[in-house]
Order: sequence, then C-alpha cells, then structure tokens
Amino acid sequence: MKRSLIALFFVSLASAVSAADRWHVYFGCYTGGAGGSKGIMVADFDSGTGQLGAATLAAESGSPSFLAVHPTGKYLYAVGEMASAGRKGGAVSAFAVQQPEGRLRLINQVDSQGAAPCHISLDGSGRMAMVANYAGGSVASYKIGGDGALAGPVSFIQHEGSSADAARQQGPHAHSANRSPDNRFALVCDLGLDKVFSYKMDPAAGSLAAGEVALLPPGSGPRHLAFHPSGKFVFVNNEMLLTETTFAYAAESGKLTLVDAVSTVPPEDRERKGLSTAETVVHPNGKVVYVSNRGHDTIAVFSCDPGTGRLTLIQNAAAGGRTPRNFNLDPSGRWMIVAHQDSHTVTVLAVDGASGRLRPTGQSVAVGGAVCVRFLAAE
Repeated sequence: MKRSLIALFFVSLASAVSAADRWHVYFGCYTGGAGGSKGIMVADFDSGTGQLGAATLAAESGSPSFLAVHPTGKYLYAVGEMASAGRKGGAVSAFAVQQPEGRLRLINQVDSQGAAPCHISLDGSGRMAMVANYAGGSVASYKIGGDGALAGPVSFIQHEGSSADAARQQGPHAHSANRSPDNRFALVCDLGLDKVFSYKMDPAAGSLAAGEVALLPPGSGPRHLAFHPSGKFVFVNNEMLLTETTFAYAAESGKLTLVDAVSTVPPEDRERKGLSTAETVVHPNGKVVYVSNRGHDTIAVFSCDPGTGRLTLIQNAAAGGRTPRNFNLDPSGRWMIVAHQDSHTVTVLAVDGASGRLRPTGQSVAVGGAVCVRFLAAE
C-alpha cells in the first residue's frame, strides 16, 4: 500500500512539473503583407527543453500588433493597427482563451480613440486596459468587465507639442503605457515629445489622471520601458538615439530622475543609418537588461548594478532574424523568444544563468509579420 502511495505521489509530482513547463506563446502580427499572417498566432512551448512548436492561427484579426494577457489567464487583449469606416484608425479587441489548445474567441471590440494604436497593457488587477495611439499621439483607458469584455473608453488624453527632429517629432507619438509595480501609476513614453508621462491610475474606475513628466535629451525618441524588479529603477529604450536610459523611480509620486544613458550598439556602429531600438526587458533576477536593435538585428545585453541601476553593455547577441521587435523571456528566465518583423520568423535564444548572455539554439519558427510575444500557461 505504501509503495502504491509513494508511486502515485511521484507520478503526480512529475505531472505537476510537466504542466508547469507547458506554455502557449501568442504572437501579435502585422497582417496583409508578405508574411501572409491573418491575425494572432499561437505555438506551444516547453520551458523544460526550450522547444517551440509550429505556430497556428489563434484568431483572425486585423494587424494585432501588440498583446496583453489578463492576470487570470482567461482573456487576451490586442490593439489592431487598421483603419476602417467609422473608426479613427484602430481597434482594441478582447478575446477569451480556449484551453487546452489555446485558440481565441472574440468577446468584443471597441474603438482605440486614435490612429495607429501600437501598445496595450493591463493594470495588475485586470480591471482596466491602457492603449497608446502612435499616430494619434494619445492615450486611452478602458474598464474590463468580469466577463473580460471591454467597456467604452473612460479616459482619453491627447498629448500636445513637438521636439527636435522635424521629420519624426513634428507632433506627439505615444508609444507605450506600462503600470508601476504597485499599480498606482501608468508610465507613458511619447517618442514625438521626448517625454515619459506618469499618469495616476484608478483601476476601480478604469481612469487615468495627470501626474509627473520626465524629459529626455532632444531627439531621443523614447519608445518602451521596463521596471527593475526592486521597483527602484525604470529603463527606457530610445528608438532614435539608440540609447537605454536609467531613471530612478519614486514610488510615492511616480517621479522619474535621470541616472544614466548608454548606447545599445558598439562604438563603431553608432553612426550607422537605419538602426533603431524596439523593446526593453529586464531579467527577473534584476541583474540583466535586454534591448532589441532593429537594423543591427541584435539583442543588446547589459549587466545591471542593482544598487544604482547603471548599465554596462556586455554583448550584442545576434537576434536570429531581420528586424527584431518585441521579445520576451519565458517564465523560467532560461529562454528568450524574439519576434522578427521582416524575416517573418520567431527565434529561441538560450539565456546563460550566470551572466545573462544569449546564445542561439538554432530554432526558428515561421510567423508572418511577427512583432509581439506573450506567454500564457497551458492547461
């Protein structure tokens, strides 16, 4: 009897470990182009082995370029960078996740309130969504119902102004909106204004209100950001200057104070034309920060001083495809999956546990127009 119980225990343990290693990986894509994508794609991933399966269509949708997963894992949200009659230039869609295969069922769709919505994120409780409209230069927030549906917009904030580059910064270009670790502020990067706004969040109401503003050097083009696990620092990648800026973060006020800025490419490549940064991701251990370089087609790997937030470039790892955009670490922190817009692929890189350096695994999966990567636990 005891042997049977022991055997059952180990079988159950093995099943639990196996389940914990299984993930759905969703890919936001541009549709209608050479890649042939029709919407959001999904593939299975085993974090125990680092094996990524073939991608299949999870849901048809028009250019679902950026995705966000609900904290419960039951819903997924996407911005759609498409224009149509009666719409200002884009949509925000809510989907229900269909386990175990990971297909998506459309719940509802609302207007993005601005042209070219390019980023979506949720508050930590899953009660509100925030959308950045690039061409519209605005930010909108929405309440999320208990059934995952999006209500009409609660807040709409139109940015105003311009900055140094007459071609790229003639007006505002909101590029991302991310919540603070304590769920009190939404930090919004505006590429056109060289500013990062800290908006006060009210998740219960689904609203945003004005707060602090941080300035970057003219012509920086702040795009995306990520918080250090300690909550003490924020790292911003500047699309136009090819730099990564460290800010000290004051949790009580949402204020950002400049600490340092470093290049994301080696000295010999800093004057090359056609290069730009796309995404920032911080390793869960807080010791490494990663940034994607488009055109250079690398992932910049920085060691991070957890006491000061200062960064040191230690590697420019080949990203494994053309035009790396968004990328993400799997929940174990041992693997990175990178979306490549122009080679229409996603690649898997291995993460060194000690240094955070990256190495190729040889895995490349076809995903047309891939630009965003999100993990969700498989059941």
